[in-house]
Amino acid sequence: MAEISAKLVQELRQKTGAGMMDCKKALKETEGNIDEAIDWLRKKGIAKADKASDRIAAEGLVDTYIQPDAQVGVLIELNCQTDFVARNEAFKSLVKNLAKQAATADSVESLLAQPYIEDTSVTVEQFIKQVIATLGENIQVRRFVNFSPAPGVSGIVDSYIHTGGRVGVLVELNAQTQSAIGNEDFQSLARNTAMQVAACPNVEYVSIDQIPAEVVTKEKDIEMGKDDLGKKPENIKEKIVQGRIDKRLKEMTLLDQPYIRDQSISVEELVKQVKSKVGEDIQVHRFVRYVLGEGIEKQEISFAEEVAAQMGAK
Repeated sequence: MAEISAKLVQELRQKTGAGMMDCKKALKETEGNIDEAIDWLRKKGIAKADKASDRIAAEGLVDTYIQPDAQVGVLIELNCQTDFVARNEAFKSLVKNLAKQAATADSVESLLAQPYIEDTSVTVEQFIKQVIATLGENIQVRRFVNFSPAPGVSGIVDSYIHTGGRVGVLVELNAQTQSAIGNEDFQSLARNTAMQVAACPNVEYVSIDQIPAEVVTKEKDIEMGKDDLGKKPENIKEKIVQGRIDKRLKEMTLLDQPYIRDQSISVEELVKQVKSKVGEDIQVHRFVRYVLGEGIEKQEISFAEEVAAQMGAK
């Protein structure tokens, strides 16, 4: 096969946290397929299951908008090139306005085509270009999501922004009646749930029954292929693998996490406590967690190269 490039090895290191030689060997074993190399490293116990090391930060802000009645909520990420611009008041104002506008949009493209909330003579896209000209940096709406309880469903949307706009969470909780969603304990649960998600980077699902079968199958295949099980009897291997899978799946689910404000109970137990106070069934319906710049790799360029580029040198 073709020579494994240093760039590919570095990318695998960033995704897994494994050593350079281990990454190179994994890529050779999998003929340069980076996804298969990640699984190969996991089977060897070299790479962790989470993808935290893949979250290479780009600059900008994650922000949120919640309607006063808590029936619509938005989480948005707006990117720029430097932290200096991200702290600029014009950039902060832009992201707040875009979060509010995104409540009625169904895609980035439709948001960009809307008349801008502060100047309806131009579209959002045109206004962003004006801000780019003023601040001197590229600015992009990377992504957003909006939540609203389905028609006929009683519920509220809430959010939480952490570390100055670098982590954001949007959650939706449902109840059985409108009176329940006005309950203070129910509203506190929504906010605490959003904070919980912000504190749990590996959580991807509300509960185990939401995890797709293909994800469970993949986890089992990885565990069954680990070297430390090679010489064990098949029945013992199955028991060990099942225990590991159960543990891994719980790590991925919100309701199975220890509650951040009281580690003696789980989030599921917290929900049950609030159910008893409100007097009816309550469900954490869904959530989204954004980390600023996750999955975006910044271009690395030396100071000399930057100066040469600006001067038009090759």
